[in-house]
Amino acid sequence: MGYFEIFIAIFFFLVFWLWALGHSNKNGLPRNYPFVGMFPTLILNLHRIHELIVEVLSKTGGTFLLKGPWFTNMDILTTVNPANVHYIMSSNFPNFRKGPEFKKIFHIFGDGIFNSDFDSWKDQRKLAKEMITHQIFRKRLIKTSWDKVENGLIPVLEFMVKDGRVVDLQDVFKRFSFDTTFKLVMGFDPGCLSLDLPDTPFSKAMDDVNYVWFIRHVLPESIWKLQKWLGTGTEMKLGKAEELIDQIIFKYTSMKRDELSSGEKMKHDEDGFDLLTSYMVLNDGETKRELKFDDKFLRDTMFNFMVAGRDGISACLTWFIWLVFTHPEVEKNIREELKAIIPEKEGRKRRAFMVEELKNVVYLHAALCETLRLYPPIAFEHKTPQEPNILPSDHRVHPKLRVIFNMYAMGRMELIWAKDALEFKPERWTSDRGTLKHEPSSKFFAFNAGPRTCIGKEVAFTQMKTAAAAIIHNYKIEMVKGHAVCPNFDVMLYMKHGFRVRTKKRWA
Repeated sequence: MGYFEIFIAIFFFLVFWLWALGHSNKNGLPRNYPFVGMFPTLILNLHRIHELIVEVLSKTGGTFLLKGPWFTNMDILTTVNPANVHYIMSSNFPNFRKGPEFKKIFHIFGDGIFNSDFDSWKDQRKLAKEMITHQIFRKRLIKTSWDKVENGLIPVLEFMVKDGRVVDLQDVFKRFSFDTTFKLVMGFDPGCLSLDLPDTPFSKAMDDVNYVWFIRHVLPESIWKLQKWLGTGTEMKLGKAEELIDQIIFKYTSMKRDELSSGEKMKHDEDGFDLLTSYMVLNDGETKRELKFDDKFLRDTMFNFMVAGRDGISACLTWFIWLVFTHPEVEKNIREELKAIIPEKEGRKRRAFMVEELKNVVYLHAALCETLRLYPPIAFEHKTPQEPNILPSDHRVHPKLRVIFNMYAMGRMELIWAKDALEFKPERWTSDRGTLKHEPSSKFFAFNAGPRTCIGKEVAFTQMKTAAAAIIHNYKIEMVKGHAVCPNFDVMLYMKHGFRVRTKKRWA
């Protein structure tokens, strides 16, 4: 038994001894102990951490100061107050940066857009926005999304129907979003969504990274740094995952560079536009944006794109399909909306929907927004104030205090979404005229807010609508009896036990 394991044993003995004394006050809020703060409550509720935060914030008006162990700089102000969110993300944006603590926890992002602040962030965001909103990229997105549904998702589901086997639909969605994102970002299709469902080392490594990110939020930095130094525990898992991710990205970057150096220039059509090629070609052009286009920059940038695309889409699709097929009326409304799109001459048969066909759907879009409200792909995000400040809720913040937005709790607050906050109601996103309603990002934070609003929002909706429409129109989804559905405790909000289902055809 090593020194680290002995330390952990003593530490948790102390935690459980304090738990025996009672880890909550009479008002149901976490008890603040000497030396360890509220850490025992956090550890003992780790298996239901999201529900605990909902309970605490519901009792405290949407903002709560969680006291960490002494001398660890782990005090956290958790808030879902829309006024605070708007103040931090928009009106006082310059004072609230990602900061060095964020970069320590998420160091695997490197110097990419998620970790960057100030001029580096501005330059990267401007460049990424130009790339993603370009008409040629849009064509590539439309073609890639439809191809992966028609030639990947549907064949896999058809095979599952024929074979009668149980499938983890969450895993299928991860493969779908990983393939499409890798194709759009790196220019290659890894073929993870195929009938034999092959091993996906890169995707598995990303799952490991998500888990370790969460652990780094709840453990004192000194503990996870000790783990890293000793090469043990979750930090060992992170090290192996990071090494694999780097190997794969550098491999495909080298392949792309060989393509370009051999005389294959970027074609300005839907078949030749991927983000890696575009960034490489830009390196030879006039615009440098004060960015150093070396291998590390390309690695960091492509990995940031990969995480944004793969996890957000697959997590949302998983929760969406579960919610829709457990709410028959919602399923019926979506099917009626899709039926109205199909030309009468086609009749009743299996089909995939073109992106342009889904451009003006309202109820399907509303149901996706409602899913994102209740189950945002990223459960929480944190900021660090540069200077001492007072939030609209009258809470004081300072550079050693971490401020966390909990998006999972935000969607469940009656003070924000009224008494029916826990209900799945796509109708809350539609007007009496049958159009989509807009909700301010300070209360609907799924795509961030203010200057850091997600530039890939339309990319995500395009892929999600294409996959969701194909599944709801063509199949019936039945969850395996006894399968437990609950969120995991990662930064990315997936189902803890996967989503085990059987599929049945609607059309012969």
